[in-house]
Amino acid sequence: MGLSHQGIVNAHPGIALKAVCDSSTYVLDVLSKYTGVTTYADYKKMLAEVPLDCLFVATPSKYHAEIVAAALERGLHVFCEKPFGLDPATGYRLAEMAERKGLVNQVGYHYRFVAAFNEAKRLLDQKLIGDLHHVRVEAYGPVVLRPKGSTWRAQKSEGGGALFDYACHAIDLTNYLIGVPKSVSGTVLNSVFSNDVDDEIYSTLQYSDKCFAQLATNWSDDSYRKMSVRLNFWGSNGRINVDRQEIQIYLRSHEDTSDGLTKGWNVRYTTELTRPVWFYVRGEEYSAQIDHFVQCISTGATPTSTFRTASDTVLVAAMLRQDAGKSRTAVQLNPAGDANALQPPASRPRSFMRSLLDHL
Repeated sequence: MGLSHQGIVNAHPGIALKAVCDSSTYVLDVLSKYTGVTTYADYKKMLAEVPLDCLFVATPSKYHAEIVAAALERGLHVFCEKPFGLDPATGYRLAEMAERKGLVNQVGYHYRFVAAFNEAKRLLDQKLIGDLHHVRVEAYGPVVLRPKGSTWRAQKSEGGGALFDYACHAIDLTNYLIGVPKSVSGTVLNSVFSNDVDDEIYSTLQYSDKCFAQLATNWSDDSYRKMSVRLNFWGSNGRINVDRQEIQIYLRSHEDTSDGLTKGWNVRYTTELTRPVWFYVRGEEYSAQIDHFVQCISTGATPTSTFRTASDTVLVAAMLRQDAGKSRTAVQLNPAGDANALQPPASRPRSFMRSLLDHL
């Protein structure tokens, strides 16, 4: 992602790339030789020697907090890759620091810049499909496909595994579209190939007494060529299915057709919804999010994805990890076919975000 951001930043008409810091001598040698950019192996030295307005952080998650804090102390606007960190309390402290200093802060949750998902948000905000009662959130892809050859992403202390690398995309996008869940339950964190982290995550998220979501994430699924995220929403007046390619809308009733929608099924493709970008790397959403960051610096606007919203995402991930560690009450069928609880479930209050944060 650092190289992708380097290409996008270098091509942006409103900013100029001044320096790059990396731990790889090979990367620094290539950048210095072919781009002429000033390179550093120590980010503290770079911050001390180069006059900067903003900083892009694309390191392993473990190092985000210390680098972001150093940049904020110097009054720099910061764009940081996701996940923002592995600890929500640290994330909220950095959010408060950036807000107190009036600095633009953004986290690279690029799905917030995919046109189909933004169209879904617009329609959900309008309550086009009525009151939500169920959501299905899925993210699958081929990242960890064998026991050996693991990278920092598969280390609990550095990347956080599929929960923080893959599931956080799905969690953040759901937070963006309908809000942060009040509680989680029934979480399963399962390792397929990894030794230190989870490779798949399944859980139930609760938003209200009548609205629940099911989360399913697996980064060890090579039936997908690349990461695929899909959300399904069921409401009292219909349904919305959305992924990067299209949004499908089913309406039980719809009298006002001025929006081009009719009763029954409607389909809109991302090609008709997407605004063009000046530079294309990986996908238009990557350029769009960086341009959004630059525009927010110019205008003083608040980014779509901030340190605070990203910390909300880390908090939900922490809730899932804590919930997965709880003992479960097994329920089996006895020989007569009757449901028989081996142990009555203990009565306990639901875990809400603030109480969990205090606990963490």
